[in-house]
Amino acid sequence: MTQQTDVVVVGGGQAGLAAGYHLRRQGLDFVILDADAAPGGSWQHMWDSLHLFSPAEHSSLPGRLMPAQVGETYPGARHVVDYLADYEKRYDLPVQHGTRVDAVRRDADRLLAEADTGTWRAKAVISATGSWSRPFLPAVPVRSIFAGRQLHTVDYRCPADFAGQSVVVVGGGNSGAQIAADLALDGHVKVTWVTQRPPRFLPDDIDGRALFDVATARRHALDAGRTDTGGVASLGDIVAVPPVRTARDAGLLTAKPMFAQLTDDGVQWADGRHTGADAVIWCTGFRPALAHLAPLNLRGPRGHIPTDGTRALGEPRLHLLGYGDWTGPASATLIGVGRPARDAVREIAGLL
Repeated sequence: MTQQTDVVVVGGGQAGLAAGYHLRRQGLDFVILDADAAPGGSWQHMWDSLHLFSPAEHSSLPGRLMPAQVGETYPGARHVVDYLADYEKRYDLPVQHGTRVDAVRRDADRLLAEADTGTWRAKAVISATGSWSRPFLPAVPVRSIFAGRQLHTVDYRCPADFAGQSVVVVGGGNSGAQIAADLALDGHVKVTWVTQRPPRFLPDDIDGRALFDVATARRHALDAGRTDTGGVASLGDIVAVPPVRTARDAGLLTAKPMFAQLTDDGVQWADGRHTGADAVIWCTGFRPALAHLAPLNLRGPRGHIPTDGTRALGEPRLHLLGYGDWTGPASATLIGVGRPARDAVREIAGLL
């Protein structure tokens, strides 16, 4: 059975909910189709100790401040899940959980969103699927020879899963530093942290508030034709959240350069030395989850879909939201997604 609506939002995480808030304010008919069985987006799948980079009041979606978490300056992932679930309920957003969209296709003057529960025919589609469901693993020679466990960031939960083991953590970004710190501070895991280049810690007083301002300033500079400031990347790669600072200052977070190869029981370095390992955790990032848009043939360089703001250049009825700076400054963050969500919905309302 095919159902009709003005707008289909694909993805019910923070970006999808922000879009829903503005769609509701515009009085448009819409549905949010979300593959997860419960509210909370990707936050419900993250590791136990993860905390936001910013205080609650600087981590809010439009219309509803995130309440502070008792005893915490930077809220934990579970607190974010509760906030998103409350947000969805407060604004009575029509989210259909447990509904996976497999394809979006053109159908004359409409777009078809084909889901595992049926098809929706819409005047516009907002894709807000993020990247958590598409972890990236680098091409490493003979990865299959390693006999221990190999995990990605998406698979990590807590140090107790590795008690008494030797673990190699690969990755010089926030996930790599935070997971390496989490394991090292536990005291029951031997951790080797490996990065492609020397890790670059941001100044200790920098958190998500400053990062949002820097990303926004870069976007404004580019839009005005001024010199690229480099944005957040010009400051460093790793936000020194409290656990990372503690592990770093205790000498527990010293990175080694990338190993030469995996062996059956560990890693071998360029000088021939060997370090044993029971597990390797690849904190090597993500790619945008855009497979459902493949029938539209819009992909450009690096797998991105070229956009003007959030609107796909090759399909004006499609908007992409929350995938990073290419779909709005800091749009992959809670505080940053509100403005591009508002602009996307305004543009859709004008189109309709």
